[in-house]
Amino acid sequence: MATRDLRIYIDFKSPYAYLAKDPAYELEREFGVQFRWLPYVLQIPDFLGTVEDRNEHQWRRVRYSYMDARRLANRRGLTVRGPQKIFDSSLVSIAMIYADRRGALRKFNDLAFERFWKREFDIEEPNAVRGVLADSGADPAAFADFAAGEGREELARICREAEEAGVFGVPTFVIDGEIFWGGDRLWMAREKLAGR
Repeated sequence: MATRDLRIYIDFKSPYAYLAKDPAYELEREFGVQFRWLPYVLQIPDFLGTVEDRNEHQWRRVRYSYMDARRLANRRGLTVRGPQKIFDSSLVSIAMIYADRRGALRKFNDLAFERFWKREFDIEEPNAVRGVLADSGADPAAFADFAAGEGREELARICREAEEAGVFGVPTFVIDGEIFWGGDRLWMAREKLAGR
């Protein structure tokens, strides 16, 4: 049997990626599969404008998105507090790659998402990122060098390949070459995994 192409792209600054994390774990358990968890850095100003330059339509969309995410989170006992700025998630995305290479990806994802959405974790701050790596069981000793070189190159490659495959947002599931975008499409991903 051929190896399946199973990927999920996330960005820690997306509340919808956070809310899709545990259901994605459930899909893995249900079908006995494992997704490749990959970072995809959203360029929020490209589609929602900068904080300084957003028009009223963009502000309505932002306000609704966070209200919607909070409602979904509250149903599951999770906390989603809107970020106080547009974050660059490149560093934490590189840390995700670093944690994965050290067998600590899942714990890292859990801690990074939860702490960020409680406003307890600055994903741009190197010491904070190293702290989450350490708490997840990934020794951060080599992280600074990785982030400055190989990790930054790897992140750029992953994002470029994602875009070439058609990825434009998160969470995005890629199942045997077919794209499913958004946590509300999990039922479609489940059907694809089930062969329906």
